[in-house]
Amino acid sequence: MSGDTDQASPTRAERRHRSEAAILTAARALFAEHGFERTTIRAVADRAEVDPALVMQNFGSKNALFEAAARWAVPTEGLVLADRSELPRAALQHVLDSFDDVDRRPEAEALLRSALTHPAAQAQLRDHVMGETQERVAATIGGPDAELRAALLNACTLGLTISRYLIGVQVLADADPRDLKRILEPALESIVDSP
Repeated sequence: MSGDTDQASPTRAERRHRSEAAILTAARALFAEHGFERTTIRAVADRAEVDPALVMQNFGSKNALFEAAARWAVPTEGLVLADRSELPRAALQHVLDSFDDVDRRPEAEALLRSALTHPAAQAQLRDHVMGETQERVAATIGGPDAELRAALLNACTLGLTISRYLIGVQVLADADPRDLKRILEPALESIVDSP
């Protein structure tokens, strides 16, 4: 009666982590299905099988929940941890990993679509998810125009993302990732490297 009972009962921290993960999974799915505007805190709570108050306790607002769901859907570790020489490859790989993965693509795509059509979602994605990543990339680039270079690097990869995955420009949608890397990486390198 000693060890079995203890192992069966999750700790408070484990329960909190499970609830948070369930909420984020539900939020990503609902933002993907219904967009930012039509997704409600109550619907997220129902899908996660938690009380709506728990969603608010963990995230505070729908905007903050969207920010967390977007960050969770499109991990940025590989990009923000890259050193300067690795940034062009890491930026391009970040796009391909996020959108060519059949399991992650629907949520990542839907979150990006929400940001393109809803001002609050746009602000969250731009200022928090993308903004924080861009700041860290600028710090890695360094130099007087690092922020501009980081923004241009982001703009190029965002353009590829929108053209290849959202709009479906045929030649880009059909392109082999190796060809995209072969052609685009040198352009990205010229953005990162100071003259």
